[in-house]
Amino acid sequence: MGGSFGKCFDPNGARYGLPTYPWRLAPDGFATRRQLRARGLRPGGQPIAVQILRPRYRRGPLVAYLYRIDLAKPVRPMTAARWAALAKANAARRTCPQCRTDAGYVIPSSLGTCVTCAYPEECPQ
Repeated sequence: MGGSFGKCFDPNGARYGLPTYPWRLAPDGFATRRQLRARGLRPGGQPIAVQILRPRYRRGPLVAYLYRIDLAKPVRPMTAARWAALAKANAARRTCPQCRTDAGYVIPSSLGTCVTCAYPEECPQ
């Protein structure tokens, strides 16, 4: 095995504590959180089963954690209360703390206020 491939191949978990495979060479039956979500599933409290490592130069390796598909649970459905809470949270992200109006877009955290309040001299009144 080559240098970086050998560091990423540890199917017994002796080196990293978890079974580790190189990028794109994981065994079947495992998926990332995003892949589970695309199938309408969630990890459901199960521990990380496998990790995938992708070597990078000048920085540490990229790590992807995989979960067992057969132990995954279905995604919980959205209830009316959860939809209402989500709408309230999104409305708070759009409300300018200075002028208290709905900006119609998410307030940038770099500005902290709507564009009109951040740059009053540039906005026509």
